[in-house]
Amino acid sequence: MPHTILLAEPRGFCAGVVRAINVLDQVLEGSDGPVYAFHEIVHNRYVVDDFRSRGAIFVEDVSEVPPGAPIVFSAHGVAPDVVQAARDRGLRVIDATCPLVTKVHLETKKAARDGFDVLLVGHEGHDEVMGTKGEAPDRTRVVDTPHDVQSLVAGTRPIFVVTQTTLSVDDTAATIDAIRDRYPDAEVRNDICYATTNRQAAVKVIAERADLVIVIGSRNSSNSVRLREVAAATGTPAYRVDGIEEIDPAWYEGVGIVGLTAGASVPDTLLQPIIDDLRARGVTRVEPVIVAEETIEFRMPEEITG
Repeated sequence: MPHTILLAEPRGFCAGVVRAINVLDQVLEGSDGPVYAFHEIVHNRYVVDDFRSRGAIFVEDVSEVPPGAPIVFSAHGVAPDVVQAARDRGLRVIDATCPLVTKVHLETKKAARDGFDVLLVGHEGHDEVMGTKGEAPDRTRVVDTPHDVQSLVAGTRPIFVVTQTTLSVDDTAATIDAIRDRYPDAEVRNDICYATTNRQAAVKVIAERADLVIVIGSRNSSNSVRLREVAAATGTPAYRVDGIEEIDPAWYEGVGIVGLTAGASVPDTLLQPIIDDLRARGVTRVEPVIVAEETIEFRMPEEITG
């Protein structure tokens, strides 16, 4: 039975998630009426359910929000037409977009203005990708794999490349290599964020030592899904779960060392029940595996600070 836990560091909340959660928290605290959020504030079921229990209302279209009400845009960012629609409706807009996602928006907008076609490396349909693509929808094409790159219809304009911030570092490198092969003069910005990079590096280290890896994170969390994939790529069995209730105790059979990590939108409180359960099963050692130390903090948006 398990005797050791390897606890990845860093794990859990990143600076962009902390900022977005704090934004919605402060808006809720300071509002007498309903508070709306466009899409899930972050991709974690427990965080969203907690906000919902406190009165936050999550919507998929600004038309669902009564005129004059506050609306918080999620950490993943939104397209300019969504912002305009909210303002046209007279909503009080509070933008909790991660500053690193905002940076990708600005790069995309400037590249299109400067005459480039934009290749956005990311997952079609993801909230972040939809928001970024919205900066220049007529000039932006989404590619996910090297095959997608080969399937592109050639154009006449120069190519500018941006990426979703929560992708697999290794998979993205292969896609960017394919872009460079096809478009040698392309200008490339690899925008995978520090938090995604650090968490993938940490899970890779623990996976190489563990008999089993458990990743805490919701199924719609891109960075959590990538963490499981990175761990599994080492050959170690790896599972992604929302919390302890989704763990099958049979996974622990024949396992001595369990690696444990969490996606960037996961509160650390979700790990403690798993650690306590493993201690009850015989674990006597919890070893932090530190790959990087994160000290980044983001300022709150002007709508909050005034």
